[in-house]
Amino acid sequence: MRKLLTSPVKMALSDAENTIYQNILEYATELSLNLMAVKVTNHPDDFLNWSAELLRITNQDLNQDLMDPPQFVPLKKMQELLIKAISLSQFKMTKIAPWVIFYDFINAQAVPQALEERLRLLDYIDTLRATPIAQMSELDRLAFVGKHTNQHDFNIYDFDCEWFASTKAAKVFHTLLEAQPQEFDAALAHIPLEGDVSHKQYQAFVDHYTSLFTAFTEKKETGEKAPLAAATRLLAMRRPDQFVALTNAKIDVICQGLSIPKFNNFSFDGYWNDLITTLRASAWWRKMQPEDEAEQKIWRNRAILMDLFLFAEDGLAEQSNYVRLRDKPISATRAKSGTTTRRTKETAEMIVDKRLASDDMPAYMQKKRNALVSEVKLGKNIDQVIALMRKIFG
Repeated sequence: MRKLLTSPVKMALSDAENTIYQNILEYATELSLNLMAVKVTNHPDDFLNWSAELLRITNQDLNQDLMDPPQFVPLKKMQELLIKAISLSQFKMTKIAPWVIFYDFINAQAVPQALEERLRLLDYIDTLRATPIAQMSELDRLAFVGKHTNQHDFNIYDFDCEWFASTKAAKVFHTLLEAQPQEFDAALAHIPLEGDVSHKQYQAFVDHYTSLFTAFTEKKETGEKAPLAAATRLLAMRRPDQFVALTNAKIDVICQGLSIPKFNNFSFDGYWNDLITTLRASAWWRKMQPEDEAEQKIWRNRAILMDLFLFAEDGLAEQSNYVRLRDKPISATRAKSGTTTRRTKETAEMIVDKRLASDDMPAYMQKKRNALVSEVKLGKNIDQVIALMRKIFG
């Protein structure tokens, strides 16, 4: 264990990594007797894997039954630092990673980071992207801006709307969005749907977006500032190949990992000048569009998928709002038995057959049942598939 704890001294650590390492050692000192009782066989030679191994040891190998109650505080602090170290080191990797490394890493994180579900969200947003926010249904609008509700039917919204960045705590943002959706459309109109986004176009968006909050502040005298995080959610949904969706919690680790000056949740200049310009200098971001279809999907969403370089805790995928709603127990009053039943996920066949039973369904659509089932199994929305087929065959 002593060899493991001291091995980062020989590693090439960034300033941020070294600071984290020194803090980890301070907490390890308070747990020294317990840690020394652990037999160590794996000695990684890089800080990322070192952090992952020590985190594994503290979670699985450390005999917590022998620990005194006060020791659990430094243990938790050390584990939090190790999690931060993993995220920081993984973001550090993006600065030099070529496309093949970036792509392989994204796929390696598919299960813990719920990649398939995240891509279903992005696929759904892709169908909305050209639609003005003011013309979206309420549930689609909330899906676009990052707020999941119990009204989001898991058969239709088979994803957590809050992946990448939740805005549910941004109350003024949602108040303004509900009252003036057309103004948010006007702001987003400055961001083109294709091609690289220029600083001039970004700044035009920022000016329009922040003016909404300035007007609100003058009217309500609340001192509300335009939140950067909510803006990045809008930008990343508009152009997931160009923008990273942020939350307050992400800013610190991303800035440290990329070795850029830390900015706050109101620094629109810092977001562009430091984060976006650094991202665009990366080899993986400058990669030309690949020919492989699977690679193309990642490439079209490559900026927002930087999210997968954050540490994924065990069970992160199961914490999805979509999964919780899908598997949520519901009360049943069967014959006054007082028993409960569980809501079960409908199969693709069930979803298609239910929709085909509608009175407004043309006869030729029945012949397309197998095709509809195949599309739904791929994660596509049944109503959108039917709408597309109506255009083609109707």
